[in-house]
Amino acid sequence: MAAMILFPAIDLKDGRCVRLERGDMQKATIFNDDPAAQARTFEAQGFAYLHVVDLDGAFAGRAVNAPAVEAILAAVKIPVQLGGGVRDLAAIENWLAKGVSRVIIGTAAVRDPELVRSAAKRFPGAVAVGIDARAGEVAVEGWAKTSALSAAELGKKFEDAGVAAIIYTDIDRDGLLRGLNIEATLALANALAIPVIASGGLASMADIERLLEPDCAKLEGAIAGRALYDGRLDPREALALIARAQAPA
Repeated sequence: MAAMILFPAIDLKDGRCVRLERGDMQKATIFNDDPAAQARTFEAQGFAYLHVVDLDGAFAGRAVNAPAVEAILAAVKIPVQLGGGVRDLAAIENWLAKGVSRVIIGTAAVRDPELVRSAAKRFPGAVAVGIDARAGEVAVEGWAKTSALSAAELGKKFEDAGVAAIIYTDIDRDGLLRGLNIEATLALANALAIPVIASGGLASMADIERLLEPDCAKLEGAIAGRALYDGRLDPREALALIARAQAPA
């Protein structure tokens, strides 16, 4: 099977690492005042890739936590994928020039699909699409609004665009530790040729074990947030299990 990547999440609000419940900015738990230090911790624990979101930027439509993102980029050597407030080609180019490995386009993918196509062509392998769904419908603008598109309908718009990955988040589970929505994630992955990353609700080693089942082999990986911060998921145990499962026979 292809290597399964476990992405630790750093969600930025007011320059600090937080976790939200179902994307509600009024329900933010602060876990670290120093995002760069948190990034170094994740790197030291053995993670191979970071997932960073500028939450304020997602609502504002532009970078708000740029200093914190830049501090993270300076603090670690592992690749970073970044989403939140990326709405135009200039923003994509700016972040890639500063060292972000992969930029995630969310709201703009719904509003301006051509931006995704142009960016993916111009920056091969460096553009991902964030599909965040509530009750099966895609949400935009920091999850504050819902579009009429389904996750599969949006994903299919980019099948031939050269998009590196799709990050699929089940908003109803995000930050609530109820377990990943594997069924919906696999339904999307099976409808597309683009690699899909599962997000929203990862709670325990049971989720990691489920991700290593044969039917999940086509997923690129999963994002872990609150479970890592509050100790429900031991990073070394999780990464060791993934490494054992993927070791040559």
